[in-house]
This record gives sequence, structure tokens and C-alpha cells, in this order.
Amino acid sequence: MSQNLQPKVQTAGLRGSHVLVTGAGTGIGRAIAERLAREGAVLSLLARDAARLEGVADSQGAPKPFVAACDIRDRAATARAVEQACRVHGPLYAAVANSGIGGSNEPGEGDRFDDLVATNLTGTYNTLRAAQAHLMPAKNGRRHLLATASILARIGVAGYTGYCASKAGITGLVRALAAELAGEGVQVNAIAPGWVNTDMAWEGIDGIAKGTGSTQKEAYQMAMSDVPLGCMGEPEQVAGLVAYLLGPDALGTTGQCIDMNGGAFMH
Repeated sequence: MSQNLQPKVQTAGLRGSHVLVTGAGTGIGRAIAERLAREGAVLSLLARDAARLEGVADSQGAPKPFVAACDIRDRAATARAVEQACRVHGPLYAAVANSGIGGSNEPGEGDRFDDLVATNLTGTYNTLRAAQAHLMPAKNGRRHLLATASILARIGVAGYTGYCASKAGITGLVRALAAELAGEGVQVNAIAPGWVNTDMAWEGIDGIAKGTGSTQKEAYQMAMSDVPLGCMGEPEQVAGLVAYLLGPDALGTTGQCIDMNGGAFMH
């Protein structure tokens, strides 16, 4: 008897569960939102650009995701946005703190270090603390807080002090929060993607090309020479990892940073 091996459009894994996703307008964040919607989650989406979020929300079925523009560097504004989301969709099952910015920074005038840390690390902290205050009651089972780190949390790259420091800080934040909230049944984890096929990644490739006087294709080949699997990942693959970590198969996984980088960093 032949079997239908096509993936299901929707599963019951997260059906009806309220999940907050920040940075959901593009790239990995959008892929996460789309995957969790297929899993049946009820979504709240935050980012600086509300128009992009509306586009993501309009592509999904009912119930339509709650959408709000929010600068996660602003702790009070983040708390208000999460509170508003929970007034619409109820307490949270999970929050995915994915918002962040990339790029290099150099010492001297115009150094972006403060902005990188304020967005990637402090903004992640603001998001997770705001979400923590609105998690569903413990009697309803496990709850989840998840943050997006990076392979640059694991390795140092010249000229990327702000990005490396901010993403490494996320791993420490996750471990501390996991220990702090374990008694309440909250699982806290991070993911650390490597090269992923997003606009941010291609900006990095273009930076390599500019710095080495090479073409974009040559720069891509240089970057992939450090990746044993030899290619970028796709946002949808990262979204699948997120769905796993928020699901029942990851019960007991907490305080971890899960690497997904094609073998570029192994430990």
C-alpha cells in the first residue's frame, strides 16, 4: 500500500496555544510565525515595522494574529505591548524573543556597540521578562521562553564585538533564567543559527565581498568554506527547531543553546 509522505498542513501540537514572536516581519522571525501558525498556535507578533507584520498576519488564517509596533529597547513599551497582546489572546504558552540587529562596529565616533547590546541583549531580556509576567497558569503544563542567539555567541569575529558580545550574553541570560524559573515549570532555551538565507546574512556576504575585493559569489564560497555542510540553512529549518523546542518532545530541555550551523561550530 502506498503512503502519502507529504507533510501535513497543520498539526495539533500547538493548537490554541498563545505564542508571542518578536521580529516576525522578515527572515527567521517570519518563518517562525508561519510555522507556528501551521502548528495551530494563536500568535501575537511584535516588531518595529508594523506594516511588515500586517503582511505576515494577513497571510494567515483565523484567528488573526495580534500585531503591534514595538521597540524592545524600551522596557515599559515592551511590557505594554505584551500586556495588550494578552488582553486579546489570553495568557502566553510561549514567547520567542527573536528581534535583533546585525552588522559590525568599530571603535571611535559612530561605534554601534551600545545599540547592538541594547537591542540584542537588553531587548531580549525586556521581552522575556514581559512575557514571564503573562505566562498561563502553571497548572496548565509547561510554559516556554525562547531566545535567538547566533553562532557568533560561540566564536569571535573581528569587527563584530557588539554583535558577538550581545549574542553571547543571551546564552548566559537563558541559563540564569532557566535556573530561576525551573521551579515554576518554565523551560528557557536559546537557538544559535549559523549562516541562514536571510537579508541579514547576505548583507554579511556583501561585506566580505567588499572587504576582500571579490564578487558576491566568491564571497559566498569563502564563507561556506568554513561550513562542513557547505551551504546556508533556510529560515524554515530554524523555524522547525523552534517548533520542536516548544513541543512535547523537548520536555526536560532547559537552559540550553541549540546550535544549527551546518557544522561550522562543534562542541
